[in-house]
Amino acid sequence: MPPNEFKQRRKRLMRAMPKGSVAILASAAPSIRNRDVEYPYRQDSDFFYLTGFNECDSIVVLAPGRKQGEYVVFCREHDEKLAVWVGRNAGLEGARDVYGADEALPVAELHKHLPGLIENHERVYYAIGRDDDLDHRVMTAVNAVRARARTGVRAPYEFVAIEHLLHELRLVKSPAEIKAMRRAAEVSAAAHKRAMQACRPGRFEYEIEAELVHEFTRHGLRAQAYPCIVAGGKNACVLHYTDNGDALADGDLLLIDAGAEHENYAADITRTFPVNGSFSEAQRALYELVLDAQLAAIKQVKPGKRWNEPHDTAVRVLTKGLVALGLLEGRVGKLIKDEAYKKFYMHRTGHWLGMDVHDVGDYRTDDDWRPLEPGMVLTVEPGLYIPADCTDVDPRWRGIGIRIEDDVLVTEKGHEVLTAAAPKSVAEIEAFMRS
Repeated sequence: MPPNEFKQRRKRLMRAMPKGSVAILASAAPSIRNRDVEYPYRQDSDFFYLTGFNECDSIVVLAPGRKQGEYVVFCREHDEKLAVWVGRNAGLEGARDVYGADEALPVAELHKHLPGLIENHERVYYAIGRDDDLDHRVMTAVNAVRARARTGVRAPYEFVAIEHLLHELRLVKSPAEIKAMRRAAEVSAAAHKRAMQACRPGRFEYEIEAELVHEFTRHGLRAQAYPCIVAGGKNACVLHYTDNGDALADGDLLLIDAGAEHENYAADITRTFPVNGSFSEAQRALYELVLDAQLAAIKQVKPGKRWNEPHDTAVRVLTKGLVALGLLEGRVGKLIKDEAYKKFYMHRTGHWLGMDVHDVGDYRTDDDWRPLEPGMVLTVEPGLYIPADCTDVDPRWRGIGIRIEDDVLVTEKGHEVLTAAAPKSVAEIEAFMRS
């Protein structure tokens, strides 16, 4: 990600803030796995979006119009002794020279400098209530300014959630962001193809998970966008199944929902395919219904279409197909109105995608579903789930769970499926698995 990208993001945010405002953001805290062992560090997405700075224990202040510099970073000073154990950190010099800070100060001195940065400003933008430590630091600084009221300084009197402005910026992706997401999608699609080729009866779900992670890692994408779902047979009817511990049975389907993260940008792909390489008649019928719903929904992704239109399209195709297969009875319009389809399809058809796999951005604006715009990226992921204990349906359908998910970029004239390299038609899947 070019350094100028982060600078432009900060400028856009500061331009969106009313005059007399200051913004404060905090890095993510390390997360303890057990005792003194930490999980791999992942920076807070909002913080990284504006800075590219990947260190914990850091605070950023954006003060539009400040003569000494608008972009102030508080971070850890470089410590040679600590570097022996955990490696070098940027330090104050790196924050300025590498990450473009106008001013870099020790985070241990935040309490000394933050009151001066917020005094005589009317409002403070920050993530209110999301980080107890940041809440405390901000209020401590505000009270320090209030205590000096008799000297003529004014304390902020408005506190505004920064997400409203910042998440609107994150929703529409820049060319640099789209490039990063294409890479995440490319490697993730390759991992799904590797999983298809490695799959066979008798292998365990975790063995297939290992194939996915291997493919991510060998391309340098060491972080998963979310825990892999590798769900064989009836496990696919558990939407967020991550145990990944069962043996794969001949005649079952395998649902894999997995994506890698590249430069903190996520991919999110789901494919469902037969463990033995060949769909049964019942599996094929349900699979092609889900695929028809997905393809119809993807066609609705274009500028000017509203967020709900892909979902509504998928629901109509699925409901009509469920009636044709005898899984639902009644008029399609009435079944949709009564949400009868939710017995077999209980989730939405997609979500925003970006730095978070369930990315930020409002789905409704002005009391209506949001229109799609070029640069937005969303998933399209209809499914059908018929639990093994669903005794009021024909036994041939029971224990089948299917979901098909792609990442779709809204373009000027329509859309681009970023994850199209992962096979998904019945013919493509069976041919690829035979190869």
